[in-house]
Amino acid sequence: MTGPPASSDRVTPQPSETSTAPSRAGLVLISLILVAAVANLNLAVANVALPDIGRAFDAGQTALNLVAVGYSLGLAASVLYLGALGDRYGRKLMLILGTSLAIPAALVAALAPSIEVLFVARLFGGLAAGMAFPTTLALITALWSGPGRTKSIALWSGLGGAIAALGPLLSGALLTGFDWGSVFLISLPLALVALYLAVRFVPAHVNEATDPVDNLGGILSVLLVAALVLAINFAPVPNAGAVAAGLGAIATAAAAAFVVRQRRAKAPLYDLAVAGRRIFWVAACAGVIVFGTLMGALFVGQQFLQNVLGYSTLEAGVAIIPAALLMVLVAPRSAKLVDAHGARFTLLVGYVFCLLGFVTMLLLWNGDISYWKVGVGYALIGIGVGFAGTPASHSLTGSVPVRRAGMASGTADLQRDLGGAIMQSILGAVLTAGYASAAGAAIAAAPNGDKITDEVQAELTSLLERGRHRAAVSPVREPDRRGREVVVPTGRRVGLHRRDRRDPARRRAGLLPLPDEGEGGAAARPVPRRGRLGEGGTG
Repeated sequence: MTGPPASSDRVTPQPSETSTAPSRAGLVLISLILVAAVANLNLAVANVALPDIGRAFDAGQTALNLVAVGYSLGLAASVLYLGALGDRYGRKLMLILGTSLAIPAALVAALAPSIEVLFVARLFGGLAAGMAFPTTLALITALWSGPGRTKSIALWSGLGGAIAALGPLLSGALLTGFDWGSVFLISLPLALVALYLAVRFVPAHVNEATDPVDNLGGILSVLLVAALVLAINFAPVPNAGAVAAGLGAIATAAAAAFVVRQRRAKAPLYDLAVAGRRIFWVAACAGVIVFGTLMGALFVGQQFLQNVLGYSTLEAGVAIIPAALLMVLVAPRSAKLVDAHGARFTLLVGYVFCLLGFVTMLLLWNGDISYWKVGVGYALIGIGVGFAGTPASHSLTGSVPVRRAGMASGTADLQRDLGGAIMQSILGAVLTAGYASAAGAAIAAAPNGDKITDEVQAELTSLLERGRHRAAVSPVREPDRRGREVVVPTGRRVGLHRRDRRDPARRRAGLLPLPDEGEGGAAARPVPRRGRLGEGGTG
């Protein structure tokens, strides 16, 4: 008789394994996917509205960065701690509480009278998502087993990624007729439906833990992840190196304290013995790559489509549809591939398609291309994430005891946030360098370019590098439809305004207005545009 395998790190497919599922499994799964969709939508809607938010509040890039990262910051920082609280005190309770709090958070964000209130509302919305979002995957792990769990995770992952990809489309559609606040209301109907279904159909108290929660470890985890996410996001911002370094130092100190605490705690928040297993940490790193690929593709794609090809926010959102559609179509096939050939093989298949997607963007995307080349790049990314998302999440949840499902689901959420932060930081630095180079080339090629002073050129380059959405002349403030005092666009900014893009005469002119005399030391003179470098994208 042979003994048991020497290592449990390798997971082999077991087609004969029986599945278990809750009663009314379809309605339960729909409820959990819709709850997760609220968080996925809220993660994606703000970036498209950043140019309008910047103009409304005359906000600088640092403030806009905080608005962009606020939701993911609150979500990422809280998932480990709140996931553990759900494991101990009730996952359904956390699910309902988080979905309920998402509603006032969205309303405050939509009606925010200042950029500071908007950031706080986004941060609070992220904390609410931290209660609900990781609980959805934890409940799938607790309620399903066998191939049924794999298929449920595939649908959860594929539909979640597709909804995140469609966020810019919905935001762009609203911005064509409403102001920036409308994008934060997109998730409200979904949240109300998800809340009703969760209360009605999701079972309570399934395979929950009885050990006390490590509250000190939870606080350290919040500090660690918050500092790390902020450090990554501030790293590519010009003149923010000291802030990024300070946040990095805080993250390092918090990480050291967290590890010491987890080694000494009787009931650790994060089981380092489980996290040290190869199947767990490899799956965690795989998820960072997969979801970083998706978020990075959406980030750089929106910049390229709007700033270079001149797409409107709605057109740029529509362009993403191939990725969203293929993620949904591929996810169930990914589950079958995991059962037949294992998670490793399926993950590698996803990586190949993600790589092909980025190669397509590198070789085919330029300043004068037809849409099919854009669609092919997005389609390949969608197929790759559809294949790779399932094995990454499945391996995480399958490597921990069900009573610690919150730990695995919290790690699965961190994959998305850290992957997106890392890829956006890297690509943001690349785009910053590209904008600066393009600005210098455009100015040098302008008529009488040699007469443009160094001060004017430096100011224009700085505007492009920082992605500012401020007016180049003194702002005019007027009350909007809600009585809030906002900055009215003057049309005198770097790049064309949205209303100018609809004017054929301005589009044909292809001019990049420079500041008037007295604002930079030179009279205004037209400079040929090379793409729409001055308009804010998602960054």
